[in-house]
Amino acid sequence: MRLKLSMALAVLFGTAAHGAERARDLGIPFEGVPGALNAITDVKGVTVGHATLHGKSEAGKAIHTGVTAILPRGAASGSTPVFGAWFAQNGNGEMTGTAWIDESGYVEGPVMLTNTHSVGVVRDAVIAYRVGQGDADASGYWWSLPVVAETWDGHLSDINGFHVKPAHAIAAIENAKGGAVPEGNVGGGSGMVCHEFKCGIGTASRTVSVDKRAYTVGALVQANYGLRDSLRIAGVPVGQHLRNDRVYSEAMPKPADTGSIIIVLATDAPLLPHQLKRIAKRATMGLARMGSYAGNGSGDIFLAFSTAKPADRDGAPSTAEFIGNERIDPLFEASVQATEEAIVNAMVAARDVLDGIDGNYAKAIDHRALIDLMKHHQRYQKPTGTK
Repeated sequence: MRLKLSMALAVLFGTAAHGAERARDLGIPFEGVPGALNAITDVKGVTVGHATLHGKSEAGKAIHTGVTAILPRGAASGSTPVFGAWFAQNGNGEMTGTAWIDESGYVEGPVMLTNTHSVGVVRDAVIAYRVGQGDADASGYWWSLPVVAETWDGHLSDINGFHVKPAHAIAAIENAKGGAVPEGNVGGGSGMVCHEFKCGIGTASRTVSVDKRAYTVGALVQANYGLRDSLRIAGVPVGQHLRNDRVYSEAMPKPADTGSIIIVLATDAPLLPHQLKRIAKRATMGLARMGSYAGNGSGDIFLAFSTAKPADRDGAPSTAEFIGNERIDPLFEASVQATEEAIVNAMVAARDVLDGIDGNYAKAIDHRALIDLMKHHQRYQKPTGTK
């Protein structure tokens, strides 16, 4: 089924979708020191690309979906893996390739994010893309177990229309770049909702010092989880105050937490796979700061990788530098802080979607009302550069 060309596929770049603001622009206070871009791309070598679909099918059904690609080593991601690990806080979701991550300790190739029913087509597209890049490996065949993760965008998008195609996955990979990362209604986050607000893609970073050496931790989230009442931002019970324009009306039975979130943590700190598993677990604490309790129907799946260790391909014995466990705490704290801010950035950057499938909608969080709440609870922090 073809898409209307006027709204079919837009590959977006820039500081945020539609010139959107970020959380710090609204005076929301966060702990820790961000990197220069306050994004996962502050980790040297990491690139991010989106393929974004907004429009209607020929049958008139709403399309708000897409694909996001995170390349741990940029263009070299296909040939040079990174140490990595994953963790499921609640497993009602999918992330492919995790059995091999557990077995090998490596993340190989790009990390892809999309909607629940497009995992297969994106996975196959990544394999085909790798095959097309050059000669086979030493086995004589291209062998690949791509990492593809998902959250459900069926509240707003025609998820059973299977509108994500292989070309969209490849576009996200080929358009991946460093620099500022578009957020909100872009890529895999195009049709996502969290805490009953429009949400999507968000990112943040932290810099820390360990043994007088500077390291960066970056987070990127695809957020589609949570209920309104439990939402907390910077410690303020925002969800208990901002109750208008909920996805679910007050007359309906209280919905269950059946959403999901994918969190990807990147660092340039030298860490071994078992240490990266510990980093991945810390994403749970950043999520908890937002008021999530990881409901029964939620898929909360996290991935962490380190760009510090290059792959050894010459058959010689491998060596690895790593930070000792007794000095890893600053990286734990940075992971929690970056996760929390990335989720808030996803919410702040998002924009209303009023034309969802079957008349569904999701409104973005009201920036003015959020600022007023921060001031009322004495949590407002004047943005740098404002009068």
